[in-house]
Amino acid sequence: DGIISNAQELYDGMGSLNGSHFSNYPPFNQLCFAIASLFGGKSILGGVIGLRVLIIMADLGILYVGMKLLGLLKLPIHNIFWYFLNPFIIIELTGNLHFEGVMLFFFLFGMYFLQREKLIWAALLFGISISVKLIPLLLLPVLIQSLWKNHRTYLHNFFRIGFFYLGILMLVLLSFLPFLNAEVLSNYLATTALWFQNFEFNASIYYIVRWIGFQVVGWNVIETAGAVMPFVVLVFILCLSFFKKNQDLVSLFTALLFSICFYFLLATTVHPWYLATPLLLSIFTKYRFPIIWSLMVVVSYTAYHSFGVEENLVLVFIEYVVVLGFAVYELWFQNPKIQKSIQVSQST
Repeated sequence: DGIISNAQELYDGMGSLNGSHFSNYPPFNQLCFAIASLFGGKSILGGVIGLRVLIIMADLGILYVGMKLLGLLKLPIHNIFWYFLNPFIIIELTGNLHFEGVMLFFFLFGMYFLQREKLIWAALLFGISISVKLIPLLLLPVLIQSLWKNHRTYLHNFFRIGFFYLGILMLVLLSFLPFLNAEVLSNYLATTALWFQNFEFNASIYYIVRWIGFQVVGWNVIETAGAVMPFVVLVFILCLSFFKKNQDLVSLFTALLFSICFYFLLATTVHPWYLATPLLLSIFTKYRFPIIWSLMVVVSYTAYHSFGVEENLVLVFIEYVVVLGFAVYELWFQNPKIQKSIQVSQST
């Protein structure tokens, strides 16, 4: 009785690729689905409206806390509208019901409370964010310098850091507690692994690695590359976490931005809605290449056809040439230190 009348039609519409795998949505995301279902009843339309209301509420929350953070950073308040009114965000989140916006709402609020030195609230919000989407797990190491205060003793700092990360871990584990059994855990991990070792879409560096693999060994090296690249990403993020100064908020957001961008550059799968995270982080930095990326990622839509998914690698190449070209321009030609060295060399 609890199943909607046209559930089979909805399931068939998912296609064999999605319908043949278990869900890997974390618990808080599942709770959002349950809330939407509760208010939508047995109607698909009611459920969709419920999901859309939750996502719009999260976007309004991002607008509110984003303006407060921009005020703290003394950056133009209107920068937040690069995210809030971005057609890409409206289409992919509100339109297509992806929950990156809900995850980012809790993450951004966590950043606000971290800045305000309210560690309990920050840990709570980061934990919920991870329980919506797992992506913030990658970014947690980058926060460590912001927790370290030079005016405090080493013991006090170690206690603060341990308390903060343990709080996040406990909340995430608590959210997973109702689902912790061997079968569910095995299915969850197996489905999550598909994003690293089976699925391919709109990738950049990985497609180059795949091409080299075909030339050298004669087959798709996704299983090997998908297993190695996460460790490369981890090393990069740890280097940013410990060897780059991330204590002030702008530097912290910059480190977070480059961490997530590096991950997506090495990922085997980069769906358009993934870019909501770098887009929002960029608002609090001087870099604007994620805004260009949010425009160029539209070319990935051309992969979808009535007969299935077939990418045009020429268009993918153009997408990343434009995005990386603009990123290099911002990193190189807008860097004051580099500009100064160029001026010195020209004058001599």
